Amino acid sequence: MAVHPRRAPRSPLLSSHLPAQAPGRTSRTGAGGRSDPSHGFGLMRFNALSPDVAQAVLLQCCGSRRWAHRVAAHRPYPDPGALLAAADEASYDLSQGDLTEALAAERSAELDHGASYAALLALDAAHAEYERKFGHAFVICLDGHPPEEQADQLLGAIRRRMGHEVDEERSISSDELRRVAQARLRDLTRRLTSPDGLTATEIGLFAPVG
Repeated sequence: MAVHPRRAPRSPLLSSHLPAQAPGRTSRTGAGGRSDPSHGFGLMRFNALSPDVAQAVLLQCCGSRRWAHRVAAHRPYPDPGALLAAADEASYDLSQGDLTEALAAERSAELDHGASYAALLALDAAHAEYERKFGHAFVICLDGHPPEEQADQLLGAIRRRMGHEVDEERSISSDELRRVAQARLRDLTRRLTSPDGLTATEIGLFAPVG
């Protein structure tokens, strides 16, 4: 696993690797970005978080402090779709400095533990080559791809994107980062449907980036 040297791994509460869905899960977001109604209770809990905790949680979805502040400041959200729309708008408005900060907070995508040793070695080498060329972790959203496809999808994407110029790859990484943030937000509202919500211990795992 290639971990970005400037950031510690993310809290286990949210997806720490970029295939944003755990094995066996299917996406609960339908056409037009509408989420499963069961996410509504999780959204209520998110709306009720203190500003500091909300921003710290959001930094686990996207490492830009301005992005996290903006999404947190627009609460309360009436429905999950409104939250995702606000996150998208904030992502599109990232400055180059915000994008650099967000990319620096990422770590390269991991494969499921069931992946073959050869696939793990190949992916680790590809990540290292990518990070040497572009200076940040490889960002990709594989939301919706089953685990058995992830190795081929990751390796194929890295090899294709290694041929890009820096500016082109930065633009693609920005869009992938936006999609990853969406997937992590869906995961967050899903997890917040737990009867206990975020426990004090879990909240303590969220440390501001930077």
